[in-house]
Amino acid sequence: MSFQVDAAYVNQYRNNVSMLVQQKGSRLRPFVRVEPQNSEFEFYDRIGATDAVEITGRHQDTPLVSTPHDRRRVSLRDYDWADLIDRQDKLKMLIDPTSAYAMNAVFAMGRKMDDAIIGAAFDSAYSGKTGQTPVYFPNSNQVAVNYVESGAAANGNLTIGKIRRAKEILDAYDNDPDEARIMTCTANSLHSLLRNIEITSQDYNVVKALVEGKVDTFMGFKFVRTQRLLTDGSGYRRHIAWVQSKLLLAVSQDPMVDVGPRRDKRNSMQVYVTMGIGATRMEEQGVVEIKVDEAVL
Repeated sequence: MSFQVDAAYVNQYRNNVSMLVQQKGSRLRPFVRVEPQNSEFEFYDRIGATDAVEITGRHQDTPLVSTPHDRRRVSLRDYDWADLIDRQDKLKMLIDPTSAYAMNAVFAMGRKMDDAIIGAAFDSAYSGKTGQTPVYFPNSNQVAVNYVESGAAANGNLTIGKIRRAKEILDAYDNDPDEARIMTCTANSLHSLLRNIEITSQDYNVVKALVEGKVDTFMGFKFVRTQRLLTDGSGYRRHIAWVQSKLLLAVSQDPMVDVGPRRDKRNSMQVYVTMGIGATRMEEQGVVEIKVDEAVL
């Protein structure tokens, strides 16, 4: 069991367990393509666009159009979590923490899902017949930290201009306008976004409602707040804008909870959770990086 269990002994006069502040599970999974996977490596095939051929005469040979095929490889990773509940400790407590431990573990697994999705957005994807060819994230799909729509370039936080530029990049690639588009944000970037919009701006009320959680969509993007976004080598936060099908989460096993006695631990009750997942970027044209300087408010 956790060596800090004595904090929950009966002299606390409590009859339940409170979860400390944490992200409760995955926030990004509902907004990516999710596929089952039953092998260490699996390939997801893709078909590229082709052109139609104009008929210019009678009885011509039938043209053969070579449809481009490609594939992306997903590698699974396994995760687990375990903690023990001693029988002696359980007798000294007013509560049975087993279900709380299990819930805490499942929350942790959900956060690992988000980490896998976030990493896959900009990490090298792997393509080719054997999945050995790295595909790097293109610089052309980045909105620079100093991007401004007009005037001299200057480092900035998340701005209306950067959101518009991300939308422009996705639109220019002819992404399906009917497919969901998602953008990550942080508490810092939302605060900065509202702080830097003039109250007279037509966007002000929408952004204010976004910050307050009353709406979650702006400029065609569904905003999902997460504090788990990565930073680059310069410390700039790497926000993600994407089309739902362009990031893929493969799941070999959703979090599986097993609770039972450990004979080798004096019959302590063990809460054990395991999971298998992998993630990849399916298409560069459907993912945009927005660099944010959080020091600029």
